[in-house]
Amino acid sequence: MDQYIEFAKQINRYFGVDLLQYKRPQMERRILSLMRTVGVDSLEKYVQVLRGDQAQLDKFMNHLTINVSEFYRNPAQWQQLEKQILPELLQRSPNLKVWSAGCSSGEEPYTVAMILNELAPQGRHQIIASDIDSAILERAQEGRYNIKSVAGLPEPYFKKYFDRDGEMVLVKPELKKWVKFKKHDLLKDPYEILCDLIICRNVVIYFTEEAKNTIYRKFYNALKPGGVLFIGSTEQIFQAQEIGFKSVALFFYQKAAG
Repeated sequence: MDQYIEFAKQINRYFGVDLLQYKRPQMERRILSLMRTVGVDSLEKYVQVLRGDQAQLDKFMNHLTINVSEFYRNPAQWQQLEKQILPELLQRSPNLKVWSAGCSSGEEPYTVAMILNELAPQGRHQIIASDIDSAILERAQEGRYNIKSVAGLPEPYFKKYFDRDGEMVLVKPELKKWVKFKKHDLLKDPYEILCDLIICRNVVIYFTEEAKNTIYRKFYNALKPGGVLFIGSTEQIFQAQEIGFKSVALFFYQKAAG
């Protein structure tokens, strides 16, 4: 039997993560790299390591995807969100539900919280941020970042929403309260419903084409009519029209209004 497939089945059985829906070459490279760091030479032995060592399991989960994020990453796209997408959504509803799916260490949901607080501070907005990695979610909830992560953030946002602590910056409590973090697996857990905006950037690139197609259809169902999906600069929804999306700007797809 293919050792990788058997390994994937055991990972799913013990930890509830379906590796077979991730692109195999990328995943195998990362797993082999992790195996070398703990000195094991077989996938069978590595499963035993993961079952007996929580720190190694956390490390494994963190390496399923590359957690790379920063505030206001790809500024032109955030400006599009700020100047076109969110104002149009706010015309439909004064209170928005936003889901940041695959939020990594939290820069993305905190960025949208800043923008929303500027555009509609009186709104009772709901910002949900989810990720499969429990350790990265703890970091996100702490709201403590290296100063380099805010290098691209507009200066007024930095001054208003962060405190400086040496080479670190701290998200102010009044911004933190806008965001609710939770663990979520895009491949198996129930999706949010009635979202005005879903942000999922540079996450599904790690999945197989079949898994991507399923995820995009679930995102479509999770949106309100007229709701918008914001994807990453490395992504494109080739079957957008078939699903029911229309492109309203580069990297932004809208569900048809009811």
